[in-house]
Formats: sequence, structure tokens, C-alpha cells
Amino acid sequence: MSGHLSSITERLADVLARPVSADDRARARLHLLDWVGCAVAGSREADVARVAALAEAEGQGPCRIVGRGRVGPQAAALANGPAGAILEMDDVDRRALLHPGPVVMPAALALAEHLGVTDGDALLDSIVCGYESMIRIGRAAGPSHYRFFHPTGTIGGFGAAAAGASLMGLDGERTAWALGLAGQQGAGLWRARHELGSVKALHDGRAASNGVASALLAREGFRGPLRVLEGEQGLFPAMAPEADPEAVLTPADGWRIHEVSFKPHAACRHAHPAIDAALALRARIGGLPDAIRVETYRDSVLFCDKPLPTTVPEAKFSLQHSVAVALIHGDAGLAQFEPGTLADPEIAALRARVSVAVVDDLTAAYPARFGARLIATVDGVERWIEALNAHGDPENPLSPEVVRDKARALMAWGGMDSDAAERLIAAVEGLGVTTTVAALSAALPGTAV
Repeated sequence: MSGHLSSITERLADVLARPVSADDRARARLHLLDWVGCAVAGSREADVARVAALAEAEGQGPCRIVGRGRVGPQAAALANGPAGAILEMDDVDRRALLHPGPVVMPAALALAEHLGVTDGDALLDSIVCGYESMIRIGRAAGPSHYRFFHPTGTIGGFGAAAAGASLMGLDGERTAWALGLAGQQGAGLWRARHELGSVKALHDGRAASNGVASALLAREGFRGPLRVLEGEQGLFPAMAPEADPEAVLTPADGWRIHEVSFKPHAACRHAHPAIDAALALRARIGGLPDAIRVETYRDSVLFCDKPLPTTVPEAKFSLQHSVAVALIHGDAGLAQFEPGTLADPEIAALRARVSVAVVDDLTAAYPARFGARLIATVDGVERWIEALNAHGDPENPLSPEVVRDKARALMAWGGMDSDAAERLIAAVEGLGVTTTVAALSAALPGTAV
């Protein structure tokens, strides 16, 4: 690296140069499996197909669009980003308030295919580095950034660029350039959640494609701004006025991918603790309450107070709908957010009996803890139940077997037959041990070119 380690991106590049262990790679495989399941299921959505068609217009290449043909690396990353995010089942770092998987995975896989990387460990190492960069910067940006911006879109490019730099073995200087270029191109306004459409999922594809381009350009000597985070008119001063820039470099014993949460329910993560509490309540009372009060943290209510959802995305961002389907059906999977459930009279009636409220104690614990409390009235008697750590968080983890079952169910939702799904699962779980990147790519569903 030229000169002394002065800028945050230069120092972050040094952090990313740490060794990756076998345990770290095992965790990356688990997140890769989770993303593959999400992408296979999401690839059948109409808006994902529209983005994929745009990507295919760029011409053929070596990189698989999940469920379709092969294109160049930027186009593949653009198409596969929304596929992994659109169903709201993607992994999440609660403290950074962003989703690493549907950005880092499409970028890392596309670049590996483009570069002809066969070593599965190299791909897994790049994923670990991508998660690290994205999460560190996202946590430093903090809630003042989240107020107006979708961090997966604005900050995701850093993760994709770091993954690319790792795959290509860039030195510290060029890694910092790649991060600088990615920061210059990050975008994602929260206006996306106020209107119909799939723009929120498109942010993931743009971030992934941005990171791919940034890493490739840096490799060729295209300089990026080194102080893109903390410098005058950089990302933090412009878009995160209460950021803590030095938090990007907080010491850690291990890699932050181990702190990322998996999502068991097909809803916005802010609705998950309320769903968990509703499932526990259902098991306890064995019937439907007369009224339910959901107490939770401020952002959960801000994002998910939708008593009358009329579309699938609105239902996934509705505490009322999420609690109602959990109580009635005992799950909050993809089928419970399909159009037919929105008009179901039993669900609608129970939704109408759900109220929501912000409470100080759960707001104070957020985002370190995503929690909710349900107060249900049953035959005039109040029953209380809490879910202080959402299922899938490190304190309340999903087992690898549950993550595998989730991926299997998502692949079935996406139309894969069971034999093809098992081959894909085996390719992911054997990556770096018994299978190569090429074998993983070949196992992904798609069409011949």
C-alpha cells in the first residue's frame, strides 16, 4: 500500500486481509445456501424477470442468471440481486440494518464465473470479506442514514467490491480504490417503500453490479477516492450525519458473518419478533384471542403498521397481517402472504383486532435486539408473551438443518424438482471440499445459451 494507512478505506483494506478459517468458510456456505434458495424462489417473480430480461439484452457471457441464461458479470449481478431479495427472506445484519446476502453473493458468484475461478474456498473467502466490509460500514453509518436511505442499496456496493477485490487478490491500495469507487455510486432512497413496485429489491442488484464494476476497474488502475467515507462531501458527512466513522475499524476477534441473522418468516424483519410471539401465543392458548396489542420498537411500527394491506408487499410489511396469519395458520411462510390470504375473511377479521404501539424499553434495546411483546385478551383475561430476540438472530439461532430445510422449500417454491434441488444443495454444501465453483454454477437452474 502506498504511503501510510490514513483513510478509513485503506485501513479497512488491511482488516480484510486477515486469514479466513474453515469455520468461517462453513458459515459462508450456510449463507450461500440461504441465498441460493431465496434466489431460486425469487427468480419466478415478474419484476425479477423484467430485470433479468434487461440484463440479457447486454449479450451472452459466462455468468448464470438464476433460472435463465448466461451473461456478463455486471448484468448477472444486476439480475440476481433482486431475485434473492424480493421475497423478503434474505439474511440481515440487525445492527447495520442491511441485507448482505442478496448483494455480496450475486457479485462474488458473477465475478468468480467471469474470472474462471474454480477454487470454492476462494469464493467463500470473498463472501466473508464482502460481508465484513458491508456490515462494518453499515453499522458505522447508523440510524441517521437509515432514516432516509436503504442501506442495502447505498452501502451494499462496498461489500460487493470487497468480495471482488478478494477474488482477484488485489493489494491494499487497489482494494481501497475499489471501495472508493463503490461508495461514489451507492444509491437507494427509502421512497421505494412508500409506493407500489419492486424498487427496494432492485437496489440489491444495482449495489451488486456497482461493486463488480468497481473491483474490475480498480484492478485495471482506475483510482477511487480514498476518503469516500469520512472526507469532505463523503458518504458519512452527506448521508449519515450522526455516523461514527471510526466504528468501521472496531477491533473484532472474528469475522462479522457469524453475527448475521437468518430469516425464517416471509416478512419484513421488523415483523419477525411479533410473528415469533404470535406463534408462541398460539401454542399456549390453543385458540384465537378477542384482541391483540403488539408492543414493539419504533422502526417496526414505522415500517410495518399496515392494518389494511392490499398487495403482497404490503402484507409482508404489515404487523397486523403477520400476527393474524401466524395465529390462524401457525406459520408465516410464503403462502401466507399470497393474494388469497389478503381477502380471507377470517384473517381480515383477526387483523382488525390487532393494534400496535411503540414502547420505550424495546426501542431502547433496538437495533442490538429486535423485540416484541403481545398482550392478548382471551375471554376477558390478558395474556402476555414476549419475543426479545427474533428467531434466527445469534442469540436465538436457526440450526444448519433448518436453514437447509428453508432452502429446500424455497427451491420447491421456485419450481425446482426435488432431485435438482438436492444436487444444488449438495453443490453448495460441498463447495471447497468436494465441489468447485463451476459445479455450483452448473447446478443452478437456468436455460441453455
